[in-house]
Amino acid sequence: MAPASGLWPERSRNNPLGIRILEYIKGSPVSFKTHQAIVLIVTFFAYASYHATRKTTSIVKSVLDPQSLELGLKFSFANRKFSWILGDGWAPFNGSDGTALLGELDVAFLAVYAFGMYFSGHLGDRLNLRIFLTVGMLGTGLFTSLFGVGYWGNIHSFYYYLVIQMIAGLFQSTGWPSVVAVVGNWFGKKKRGLIMGIWNAHTSIGNITGSLIASAMLSYGWGWSFVIPGLVIGFVGLVIFLLLPVSPDSVGAIREEDECSSPKKNGDEVTEPLLWLETEVEGKAIGFIDAWKIPGVAPFAFCLFFAKLVAYTFLYWLPFYISHTEIEGKYLSSETAGTLSTLFDVGGVLGGILAGHISDRLDARAITAASFMYCAIPALFLYRSYGHASLIVNIALMFITGMFVNGPYALITTAVSADLGTHHSLNGNSRALATVTAIIDGTGSVGAAIGPLLTGYISAKSWSAVFTMLMVAALIAGLLLTRLVLTEVATKMAESRSNRAQDPTLEV
Repeated sequence: MAPASGLWPERSRNNPLGIRILEYIKGSPVSFKTHQAIVLIVTFFAYASYHATRKTTSIVKSVLDPQSLELGLKFSFANRKFSWILGDGWAPFNGSDGTALLGELDVAFLAVYAFGMYFSGHLGDRLNLRIFLTVGMLGTGLFTSLFGVGYWGNIHSFYYYLVIQMIAGLFQSTGWPSVVAVVGNWFGKKKRGLIMGIWNAHTSIGNITGSLIASAMLSYGWGWSFVIPGLVIGFVGLVIFLLLPVSPDSVGAIREEDECSSPKKNGDEVTEPLLWLETEVEGKAIGFIDAWKIPGVAPFAFCLFFAKLVAYTFLYWLPFYISHTEIEGKYLSSETAGTLSTLFDVGGVLGGILAGHISDRLDARAITAASFMYCAIPALFLYRSYGHASLIVNIALMFITGMFVNGPYALITTAVSADLGTHHSLNGNSRALATVTAIIDGTGSVGAAIGPLLTGYISAKSWSAVFTMLMVAALIAGLLLTRLVLTEVATKMAESRSNRAQDPTLEV
């Protein structure tokens, strides 16, 4: 039902400029469902662009540090003060310690990203998320582009690239707490797992887009592999500024239906299921320590530490691994390896959707996440052991591995974070979403920093040892959810007994 005509102009003053223009063209206020559609679409492209800029480094790795003159295209620029041949690499990354230096760039980026995440969540619950997200995206675009400027500037100082990556990581940390908080503000918990599972495809779409752009630009000079994604995220940041409605209250939108699910009975607060009925109210932003005390936050945060260690090792090193592994007795070029690696993310899209849908149907987030992590262990083993047999086998196993690795990662960072950020213990306080999301993803990002760093050193000796590390991490991630899994199993058994007691015909 549309608000009274006298109230519409007053409410529209709070709307972003793009929404006001849309309302002016329509001659009527934008409906609640249209606002929801706008939120899903613009936040999808926003975070896809974040990941597109994040993915470029993994594609360019094998160009900066080829380790083999047989890899890549070779060409030179005669009219420059320097001559660069793609197969020769780029100082200082083409020396004997080049792989380790690239690993240090990854850990610098991700360490600052993880550190900044905690502050971003704290600020996100206190500032206008539309402005906050816009600044983060413009800053990310600028410093991603500056990394690429090192190509034209003939910059060979490791510390230049290190500082650029660290500042880029700080700006990147604004993204995830902001987009999850905005989506959580607009969508209740009914079918949240499925909706966010589909929405979370932005991670894989961003990785795929970043891979394809970076791979396509390599033949023009690796600097373009950074500048083009940097320009894209800057443009999307302006779209966010013009269109993003942060919450229904901020734009005076009328909620058309209650999407909340019904609560379930439980024994004590630690064993409460995540899906609860909530009535959203504005309250004081929750503190950092109080957010850690919300039941379920700590185990899911530490689970994500190991889940992201696995996922980000693939994000940063998979193209490099493919280009340095014989497949059917041949090595693939950097461009081909970068393009092939996108199939891991395609599997991740399916994994995120499946994990979200299964967790909704079972009403069991922990059981779903743990099951996917355990299934990732044999998938990792098979990919390492048989991925070299043929291109078809490599593609199939890579797809399956991406599905099981990214499924729980997607579920925890979206639906689980939103559930916990609106947990009933908060008494409906809506000012906790960004903080809780930042705690969970920030803790996960520490693991995301450690994985690629260790890989940079371990891979120089043995890729089999790298995969062993990943399998152990997946096992620990699953075990960390054991208490929550047992709770959910006990809840399901109690429900089943209750249903049988109420309906004797269910007895076998």
